[in-house]
Amino acid sequence: MANIKYIEFNGKEHKVNVPNGLSVMEGAVQNNIPGIDADCGGGMSCATCHVYINDDEWFKKLPKKEMGEDDMLDQAYDPKLNSRLSCQIIVSEELDGLVVQLPEKQG
Repeated sequence: MANIKYIEFNGKEHKVNVPNGLSVMEGAVQNNIPGIDADCGGGMSCATCHVYINDDEWFKKLPKKEMGEDDMLDQAYDPKLNSRLSCQIIVSEELDGLVVQLPEKQG
């Protein structure tokens, strides 16, 4: 289990213990955190679970993007170099303390 901090665009923080094996997106959805819509349910066929990883050290620790993730991020609202799809980040003990910032809106 890992403690993940979700920060809404307005600055409101949510700290959630997410079980290993779930995605960061699933942790948000299961805990009713606003700002992650997850329209496709984690199938990487939308970009409505877009998040920013603002800490370079955390960004480097995440698994490499799977093929197609960059294509989907091009559809996201205001994608940046530190953008990720939270459905593609699988929680493990190594991610304990991860902080994700939510965009102003989902595209």
